[in-house]
Amino acid sequence: MDPLPSAPPHPELALVPCPTALSARPGRYRLDDTARLHVTPGTEQAADLLRAYLEPATGLPLKHADDGSFVLILDPTLTGLAEEGYALTVSDDQVLLRAAHPTGLLRGVQTIRQLLPHEALSAPVHRIELPGVEITDVPAHPWRGMLLDVSRHFQPVSYLRRFVDLLALHKLNVLHLHLTDDQGWRMPVAAYPRLTEIGGRRARSMVGPAGSEHFDGRPHEGSYTRADLTGLVSYATARGVTVVPEIGTPGHVRAALAAYPELGNHPDRRLDVWTHWGVCTNVLGVGDHVLDFFRTVLDEVMDVFPSPYVHIGGDEVPTQEWEASPAAIARAAREGLSGPRELHGWFLARMADHVVRSGRRPVAWAEDGSTLPPTCTVMSWRTPRHAWAAARRGHDVIHADHRSTYFDYARAPGPAEPPAQPGHALDLRSVYGVDLTPPAAEPRLAGQVLGVQGQLWTEFVPTPEHIEYLTYPRLCALAERAWATTEDWPDFRTRLDGHLARLTALGVPHDILPDRRAHPSPV
Repeated sequence: MDPLPSAPPHPELALVPCPTALSARPGRYRLDDTARLHVTPGTEQAADLLRAYLEPATGLPLKHADDGSFVLILDPTLTGLAEEGYALTVSDDQVLLRAAHPTGLLRGVQTIRQLLPHEALSAPVHRIELPGVEITDVPAHPWRGMLLDVSRHFQPVSYLRRFVDLLALHKLNVLHLHLTDDQGWRMPVAAYPRLTEIGGRRARSMVGPAGSEHFDGRPHEGSYTRADLTGLVSYATARGVTVVPEIGTPGHVRAALAAYPELGNHPDRRLDVWTHWGVCTNVLGVGDHVLDFFRTVLDEVMDVFPSPYVHIGGDEVPTQEWEASPAAIARAAREGLSGPRELHGWFLARMADHVVRSGRRPVAWAEDGSTLPPTCTVMSWRTPRHAWAAARRGHDVIHADHRSTYFDYARAPGPAEPPAQPGHALDLRSVYGVDLTPPAAEPRLAGQVLGVQGQLWTEFVPTPEHIEYLTYPRLCALAERAWATTEDWPDFRTRLDGHLARLTALGVPHDILPDRRAHPSPV
């Protein structure tokens, strides 16, 4: 990673992401024992969040008072702010935060949090002054997300809450939770307890890239309870973050097949939860009982997660088993398909239809959306060219170009970096350069873009420290491009230097290599 520039001239205004409009004002607002919150109707959620941040920072209770000088106002008549925009004014005698929607107030609270002295993010500070400033701020994109894979390496819900809080600080609004894969099933489903009892545990983990025959010899297990996940959803909602669940189908299902062999193309074959990395050739069968099983799974998922979006997987589905299966060949013929290969899109269409009938919107991994029904939002992980092809087909699109958004790639080439996904290095500039601009001749396609999302697959990432080292500061660049309407790399680099002090205060190891002892040696 390139060296960062020296400290910016106004580090307390080094906000990430950059506000739409910001101007410094004279005066400073002092947060002391006389400060009171004026909580107007509709602002209670934002007031609770503000107290959660400011009371530990100041050591003071922030009580309500009708004449309080720290004022929160919800005004639906405010124009130009949309759902997530806000206006913030700080002067020597008042802090005024306004928005047209409660979510906008939550975004403004995060800006106030960044205006605090960075020391106050980790311990009470006796004297806190907020700099005078005038801000009007509206995001460029409605989907500003980050995927965390908890299937390959499980993380406790206590850490997921910290992860959410860091996303909220950067005004990201989606946590995409990758709950199931070949190597582990973490989602509780009351009707099918073996999914977590058996699918939630693997005997060992591969050490090294896909194809390696080295293993750590250690069992790895973990799953969430329903209470864990509903609590996480509540915590995230209070911070303006939506948790989008992913249940992978019809590939990446080895853990489910280990728990319920009858779901596969060889019901009499007993499989273990996969201990390898890479693409597993085992996929779901295509009988009605398999469709019903996963409809039941999705029903429970949608009961736990109120997100308007549900991710149904869809990537890396080898078709060898279907091509060799008389049942799959017969199914393809009955459905009028040209052959078993087309069962991939057929299966996803059935899952997508169930999600739509439940009043939600399906999301799926795809290159260009050619195998997906038009109701699916395409999460395009290949190249921008594939994303624009999906947009031309009428799909909403989320940019997830692996060359710009896969944080499991090393931050820099060379042996000094901890283990990471092989094949590519992704530096800060490459993340900032994520391509969100449609072809010049097709500006209308911009209307199909929901936004952009970072991905952290965890084959090589077992610990929270390693997660955060790979995520930061690259997520800062992603957040900047997802929120800001303009590009200015030198300005971002300057602001980032001031922002890193906040990450340090929060204990984020953004510049410290994780302890290599956390990565097991092969046996």
